[in-house]
Amino acid sequence: MASTTPRRVEQLQPSHPSQDGDGVRIQRIHDFGGGLDPFLMLDELGSDRPDDYIGGFPPHPHRGIQTLTYVIHGGLTHEDHLGHASTIRAGDAQWMHTGRGIIHSEMPLTDSQGLHAFQLWLNLPARDKLSPATYRDVRAAEMPRLAGKGAELIALGGRWQNAGGEHVDGPLNALAGDGAVAHVRLEPGGELSLETDAPTLLVYVFDGSLTVGETTVPRGQLARLGSGEQLVLGSAAGGQALLLAGQPHREPIAHYGPFVMNEHAELEQALRDYRDGTLTGTRG
Repeated sequence: MASTTPRRVEQLQPSHPSQDGDGVRIQRIHDFGGGLDPFLMLDELGSDRPDDYIGGFPPHPHRGIQTLTYVIHGGLTHEDHLGHASTIRAGDAQWMHTGRGIIHSEMPLTDSQGLHAFQLWLNLPARDKLSPATYRDVRAAEMPRLAGKGAELIALGGRWQNAGGEHVDGPLNALAGDGAVAHVRLEPGGELSLETDAPTLLVYVFDGSLTVGETTVPRGQLARLGSGEQLVLGSAAGGQALLLAGQPHREPIAHYGPFVMNEHAELEQALRDYRDGTLTGTRG
């Protein structure tokens, strides 16, 4: 890149407690007004108490989005109407392009630390909202890594490049809005410098705290960054975060429950399709 203007934090947004599925307790960040475009929502599932999540997410529909689920520890078992059945565990991810419609379930598995996972919603552009549904899972061993000074970046999807010009491409290469997602781990005193001019750049800290430029971002906060070409992350005591980058669609967003379309009339059609059994394109 020709210049290296540092990216600075423009806004901090705290996660808030919520529930979904069969009473699963989560920490949620969402913005269906376009403030995170092309991203819509980030849920963090994290507890060592099975009662907080054991009910899981029984069968339910989606239309108009992509979801990306990533496991830190524990696991999740996915099943859908297309016949996909897969279990992901620590370090694995699953990506679902719901398109016209998909009906799926996600049920939790635990390890000695319980369950800690994330689910990210990405908005599909209008042209893809009624496209065929697809699914893919990715194992931890498939995810390339970038090293920093006492730091590591794990690329789930999209391209990530450090200040030295070294880059990696995550295996999920069809994320909506040219999306890129990465998991960053910093040791005490660690530092990682990245080059990215993506219009949307978000940092969600889920362990410890990180400095993003000159701003300290504590656990449970999402930092929205301004324009520039260089992202500098540091941590005095160590921390972990998810990095999200993408190109905004800049299209109208209409949202109701598991459906995200462009117009209210399209939401009404999605509800009718779900009621009459044609949401997924085939009755039943």
